[in-house]
Amino acid sequence: MIYPVDESHGGLRADVFAAEVTGLSRSAVARLVEEGCIGLVGKSLAKNTKLSVGDELWVELPEPEPTEAQPEDIPLDVVYEDEDIIVVNKPVGMVVHPAAGNPNGTLVNALLFRCGESLSGIGGVIRPGIVHRIDKDTSGLLVVAKNDAAHLSLSEQLKDHTVSRVYDAIVLGNLKQDEGTVNAPIGRHPTDRKKMAVLRGAGVHAKEAITHYRVVERFGSMTQVRCELETGRTHQIRVHMSSLGHPLLGDAVYGGGGTRFEADHRALITGQCLHAGKLRLIHPRTGEAMCFEAPMPEEMAKLLDILRRQAQ
Repeated sequence: MIYPVDESHGGLRADVFAAEVTGLSRSAVARLVEEGCIGLVGKSLAKNTKLSVGDELWVELPEPEPTEAQPEDIPLDVVYEDEDIIVVNKPVGMVVHPAAGNPNGTLVNALLFRCGESLSGIGGVIRPGIVHRIDKDTSGLLVVAKNDAAHLSLSEQLKDHTVSRVYDAIVLGNLKQDEGTVNAPIGRHPTDRKKMAVLRGAGVHAKEAITHYRVVERFGSMTQVRCELETGRTHQIRVHMSSLGHPLLGDAVYGGGGTRFEADHRALITGQCLHAGKLRLIHPRTGEAMCFEAPMPEEMAKLLDILRRQAQ
């Protein structure tokens, strides 16, 4: 739905106007703005944005989510488990938690079957135990909290950057530098609610985002890079590498799709080539420093072998 801003609403805060036209609470509006379900046509939007006459507010309410995730007997690659945490190696194609369009078959459904009720309740009935997420087509390591104390500890570690998450990626092109840091704020794309973007300037709704990267191997037309997150914004590595002019291979959303290489090796590429291969954290009960590693998917390893042969 599109709601034009007339003279009687000019100068009104966007969240106030959105609440008025939708009948939602302002807190619900703020959440929907964050999720990219409410925006301004052709402009970026924060909840405290002041509207001008002639602005157009668009609203795309998400489909209702299921009231509670259900256990499903789905195999899991468990790297580590104790009474406080479980670390899993998520495969490509698995969504982390139920949402509109993905009501089942998720990591949460599998965890509920394996762990029963022994998952943190802080994330609610749809996201029990979930402390952080990775995209559907990204593989790799996730730590899940099995009680509220562990959840709070891990959340604090993520906030103060005690948790370290290292990813391997294949990007298009040949990076000029062997290593570097991208420090560029990320927010919801101003016109495409399904995308994130690097946003700068007064009035934009963006959060600090920092990615450290280094080149692992060069193939001429492509490069294998290792990225370490200092922050954990949605699509962070995908957006940051694209902002450098080197989108991830297979990432159609951010400019890495549609290559001849992808067409030639379609069976091996189902989305962005990104794998969360290393996870370091402090155990929430014992205080022990722990490090977990997961090998990259067979398909991604095969792609690297192909690139090596072609580069010879």
